[in-house]
This record gives sequence, structure tokens and C-alpha cells, in this order.
Amino acid sequence: MEFSMAYEDTSDRVPVLLIHGYPLSNILWDLQMGDLSDIARLVAPDLRGHGQTDPTDPPYSMGLFADDCANLLDQLGLTGPVVVGGLSMGGYIAFEFARKYPEKVAGLILAATRAGADSAEVKEARDQAAGVAIAEGTTVIAEGMLPKLLAPGSYENQPDLVDFVREMMLETSEDGIVGALAAMRDRPDSTPDLTALQVPVLVVHGEEDQLIPLAEAVAMAAALPMSRLVAIPNAGHLPNLEQPEAFNDAVREFLEIFYDE
Repeated sequence: MEFSMAYEDTSDRVPVLLIHGYPLSNILWDLQMGDLSDIARLVAPDLRGHGQTDPTDPPYSMGLFADDCANLLDQLGLTGPVVVGGLSMGGYIAFEFARKYPEKVAGLILAATRAGADSAEVKEARDQAAGVAIAEGTTVIAEGMLPKLLAPGSYENQPDLVDFVREMMLETSEDGIVGALAAMRDRPDSTPDLTALQVPVLVVHGEEDQLIPLAEAVAMAAALPMSRLVAIPNAGHLPNLEQPEAFNDAVREFLEIFYDE
């Protein structure tokens, strides 16, 4: 099924593909699109069924999302290697993109994500969440996730941020939610692939992430041959929004290596 894929795109510098998480959209990267556009050409798509991109019938897969991203890069004339960044589910897609299109990957930015696959319990929870989305609507999903996405201090003290994230999630279609849940449930374990990733990798993680413990990011970074880990204080699962200055500084320093090559 053909569909129209919405995206944001900046400048003509080092190309960076930024892939949002579930159930978010490319406005997740608004604070990066503005602050980092002097050092990188930032391309931030809305995944199918998310934001302004049309939904298609589920199920979706990480391979399907990776193909969508590769096709977008081709349409933009970005046929050479790019830095692929992903947050949470976006990181799962980045791993799949690196497996399917290694020639297109110059480096990786892995934010608030993990390499491992879902446990049996998490798989069951994904299916239950899909049932809730179908039976009760996407608002229930958004409200249930909100307190877990942010560090407690962010949730309590940044009401504008809470509202921003809520509205972003409410733009996600039912098909987008159900499809993404299936894609996450069925994704492969990327842990065995870590040692083979011979490209620079930035691992960024909030110290107060309630969904993925910092210890998993530490272990992932240790297994990657060319990685740097940045743990961001006072940030949860959305460190790029909760502590944008620290996040952007880490990304800027990482991208500078591509100008030294």
C-alpha cells in the first residue's frame, strides 16, 4: 500500500537520520532540529501511522520501518552513509537499519534504547496494550505512558513538557500504535550484533529512565567496539526533551568526529 511519509529536513551538512520512538512523532526532535542544524543535515521522519504520516494496515515490523527510512533517504538523494539516530523504538529501528543497510550507516546515536529483545512478559504486555488501544482508544495509552516517559522531576515540575508529550502521543493513529506494538514485540535480539558494529556509536541515556534501566545502556556501550556513553542527570526516557542542552552537547561533540575524518 502506498502512503505519504512526512518528514523534516535541514541544511547540507553531515546527514543525520533521527528516528522517533513509540508512540511519538518527529516533533520529538524539535529542540535538536533548531540547535544542531549548523553542524548536521537533520532528517526526521514521522513513521507510518505516527504524526503526519499516513497509517497502513498493521502489523508493522522493524524491517518495514527501516525500509521506509531507507526509501526516504533515497528520495532525498542521500545515497551515501549517514549517521542514524534513534530514541527508544527508534533505536530498535536503527539496529535493523544497520543490519539491512550497513553501507548506509556512518555512525549510530542510540538514545534511551536497548539491544535486547522483549521477554515473554513484555510481549504479553504489548498485546494487552494493543487490545486496550482498539477497545478504549489511544488516549488511554497516552495517559498511561506519560508518567513513565519522564523523570519524576520532569513530570512534576515541567507541565508544558508534559502537555507537549501528551499532544504528540495523541496524534498517533490506532493503526500506528497497534502496528508499532507488534513490531516491538517481534523484533530480534540485537545483542549478538553489537560487537560487529564497526562504526562510531553514541549511547545517550537518562539516569532516571523508568522504562529502560541505565545499566542496560552501560552494558550495551561496553559491548560496542567504538562507543561513547553519556548518562544525563535529571532525565528519564526522553532526555533530548528533558535536558536538551546536555543532550545536544553530547550529539554535537559526537558529530564533530565526522568532520575530522
